[in-house]
Amino acid sequence: MSETTSVKQQSTAAFYGQAVASFGVAMGAVTLGIYFIDANAWVRGFLAVGVLYLVTSCFTLAKVVRDRQEAGQLISRVDQARLEKILAEHDPFQKL
Repeated sequence: MSETTSVKQQSTAAFYGQAVASFGVAMGAVTLGIYFIDANAWVRGFLAVGVLYLVTSCFTLAKVVRDRQEAGQLISRVDQARLEKILAEHDPFQKL
């Protein structure tokens, strides 16, 4: 039976920090843009709610994509284990 170890992919601290900083800069820039836009409060409110909805939708989409990927990895590991069990129990010289 072959022994396979799955490699857990993990982001580096620098990549994580860059992603958080990028998100913060983008949110700050949009917030300042909405604050300083030459429009009345209703337009600013609409833009702010739109941005918040977009951000929550992006987080939800990222979570769903991650969950589907993890589920696919789990299913393939289960299938691999079943295949290895069948191959280990199979005796090609046994008469049917």
